[in-house]
Amino acid sequence: MANMIFVNVPVRDLRAAMAYYKALGFDHNPQFTDETAACIVISDTIYVMLLTHDKFREFTNTPIPDAKTEIGALYALSRDSREAVDSIAEAALKAGGREQRAATDYGFMYGRAIADLDGHVWEYTWMDMSQFPSE
Repeated sequence: MANMIFVNVPVRDLRAAMAYYKALGFDHNPQFTDETAACIVISDTIYVMLLTHDKFREFTNTPIPDAKTEIGALYALSRDSREAVDSIAEAALKAGGREQRAATDYGFMYGRAIADLDGHVWEYTWMDMSQFPSE
């Protein structure tokens, strides 16, 4: 079995968060979705668990930071091309996301950083390692 990753993020409005990720082209798995959580399917090995604050607190005793004012993590997700990076970033902005910085372009690597509705920052990135600069 391939390794899988489940990124768990607290959200204030579960329905709005689900609509946001659907606007980016991601579906949800109804088996792991209820009124307190939604499983967003990024790929067959990558999932984002959107958890209401009450549900998130079931897994930790530490305070939930406000991701709009504090950063606890940055999530990077590769795309197949520069165009795919721009496509998902533009969909995220249209769905209510906020651009975190101007696009970065290093020739062999291109990326954009967008915060979702709750302030969680997703970095969409494309790389062409054949163009990676040698020493």
